[in-house]
Amino acid sequence: MPHDPAAGPHPAAHTRPGLTLFAACLGIVVIILDVSVVNVAIKALSADFGGSLSGLEWVVNGYTLTFAGFLLTAGAMGDRFDPKRIFLWGFVLFALASLACGAAPDLVALITARIVQGVGAAMIVPSSLSIVTTNFPDPARRTRAVSLWAAAGGLALALGPVVGGVLVATAGWRSIFYVNLPVAAIGVVITARYARSAAPRDTAPSDAASKRPARGLDLPGQVLAVVGLGALTGAVVEANAQGWGSPLVLTCLAVFVLALVGFLRVERRSADPMLPLRLFGHGVFRTTSLIGVLINFSFYGLIFVFSLFFQQVWGFSPIRTGLAFLPMTAAIMTANLSSGPLTKRYGTRTVLVVGSVLAALGYLLTLPAIGGHSYTAMLVQFLVAGFGTGLVVPAMTNAMLTSVDPAHAGIASGVLNASRQVGGLVGVAVMGLLVGQASSPHFRTGLQTALATAVVALAVSAVLSAVGIRARRAEKDAPTHVVARSNTAAAAAGAEAEDPVRSA
Repeated sequence: MPHDPAAGPHPAAHTRPGLTLFAACLGIVVIILDVSVVNVAIKALSADFGGSLSGLEWVVNGYTLTFAGFLLTAGAMGDRFDPKRIFLWGFVLFALASLACGAAPDLVALITARIVQGVGAAMIVPSSLSIVTTNFPDPARRTRAVSLWAAAGGLALALGPVVGGVLVATAGWRSIFYVNLPVAAIGVVITARYARSAAPRDTAPSDAASKRPARGLDLPGQVLAVVGLGALTGAVVEANAQGWGSPLVLTCLAVFVLALVGFLRVERRSADPMLPLRLFGHGVFRTTSLIGVLINFSFYGLIFVFSLFFQQVWGFSPIRTGLAFLPMTAAIMTANLSSGPLTKRYGTRTVLVVGSVLAALGYLLTLPAIGGHSYTAMLVQFLVAGFGTGLVVPAMTNAMLTSVDPAHAGIASGVLNASRQVGGLVGVAVMGLLVGQASSPHFRTGLQTALATAVVALAVSAVLSAVGIRARRAEKDAPTHVVARSNTAAAAAGAEAEDPVRSA
């Protein structure tokens, strides 16, 4: 049974930091895998369920929607109930939802299970990093542990399409969900037995800062955020099938606008808002939030449509489709490691501009290759686009974290994580709308339009970076462990605004 957090930290004699780190890495691995493996299963899902493109988009976006919508609340829950408990509850919920995904009899049941899966994922990501920092109180060991945790997420991102392709080809699409069950079981057992619980906020004896009351859950803000995101996603996804003038799409857009206005009013008046709006008064904070949206809009939107293109237009197998994405994701990992030293040497603004330009250039040069049937003709472009994307994310995170008061660093990173998830969600919906059905003779033209849209988005990112980020010496001198976090670590670090170990 999990140790009761009300009793204070788990007895040191029973803690195993190494095993706890392993469990936390398992959590982030399955979360990242389930973002990417589903893309290579799209053709198999279409063959089994025969759904429309909008239905297939919901398999991807249902997960991303609740993942993005519940991240900040999951961080508050970790503060209130102890991150170890939230991690355990999240892993169990994620496993049960994965079982439901694998056993889904139709597309509606699968989408419903994916939505629940996203809630579990949102509970796992912030709490997994928090239990790592709690179990590694020494700063040097903590930095190494967070780096390993981040590397696990990066590895999952790189191998996700390949693993998904192998599983779909050898054991069917349901296996990509069933494989989560033994992983979750191992993670839950290790965490329950060996992870240290965080000290309750109101009983910490020596740190006045740690005696602050836990953040509230801000239920009105949470409900409005999820309703607004769901309505926006529904409008964009269903516009592909029904048109922008359909009653359903117009209703969704109206609900989105009303939910957005309501959310802003609630957050402005709340004494303990889920999203403190005052942070957006800082120019760098606003800029990096927008860059996060644009980067994920381009990357995840194109991953989705290229998965359809490779399998249904070029006739690639799921394994070959996964391998086709491997150079790009490997380039992202390489750039993640390079971004920190480059930022320290040249400054955040330079790295952000160069990264955005490289990503845009890679996608722009891919345009001519769409008309042919040669993967080799787009390989270099994929490498360039991946490397550019990998440079941007750690640099923009460093810019955001150094732009706010340290007391708000966690909230700032949480906002960045949520903005990136929203960007990916809208990217899949919009680019799915642009390409239409994969069987359509206009699919190639739609894919070229999607690529051009990504190029424009990344060009805007470059301009925002040049104009909105100041070239300050403080950026170059920021701690290496902050600058060099991978995209996964830097984003997920955000939900832990009030982690007691960090505060200490």
